[in-house]
Amino acid sequence: MATLYFKLNPHLYLRDPQQTELGQKIINASVVLIDTLGFEQFTFKKLAEEIDSTEASIYRYFENKHRLLLYLVGWYWNWIEYQIDMRTSNLPSPQEKLKACIQVLASEKKFDASFDFIDEVALHRIVIAELDKTYLTKQVDSDNKEGLFGGFKLLGKKISSWVIEMNPTFPYPDALVSTVLLAAKQQLFFAAHLPSLTNLGKGVSQQHMALENFLQLLLFKSITDTHA
Repeated sequence: MATLYFKLNPHLYLRDPQQTELGQKIINASVVLIDTLGFEQFTFKKLAEEIDSTEASIYRYFENKHRLLLYLVGWYWNWIEYQIDMRTSNLPSPQEKLKACIQVLASEKKFDASFDFIDEVALHRIVIAELDKTYLTKQVDSDNKEGLFGGFKLLGKKISSWVIEMNPTFPYPDALVSTVLLAAKQQLFFAAHLPSLTNLGKGVSQQHMALENFLQLLLFKSITDTHA
């Protein structure tokens, strides 16, 4: 069982999968299948076969596969915020907090033993590949009214507060932070599939180092630019 628990928006699920053995099996297997097959080819029928259960049992937890994807991405942003909180809790200045934040965003992801029902490395790959599918939809406005993007938005507000603390006159803190958060995923996607759109290079360690340098430059040059 997981030693830690994230309280996600209850509109994301019909029954909280973190609270039951079957629910955790659903989360674990869905991460594996979406990572392997891609979201388009992923179905509840395939998921049911993977966990030796029924589609009906999965529908007791999630309304549809899009809600399941929203749940996984929401869980991921809560996990990233948890890591950032751990790294920044004793740092005195907003500059140090922002640097630590970039390090978390850009780092190569490792398995977190605090949550034994989910593979964070595979989930990270899913977020890189499938993030846009959570909000580039016809129902984005209704999903937003239900608070389904709350994890991403709350994390953005936390980081924006440090930007404002560092430079209270900077006019675009929310825009800058959302750009940084998305760039942290998009640049890795480009490096893997559309390399002419990025400068991260080919080696994994080199890519993450280059990504950290790029995000630091993007963030701090924007905040400190006197013409901003």
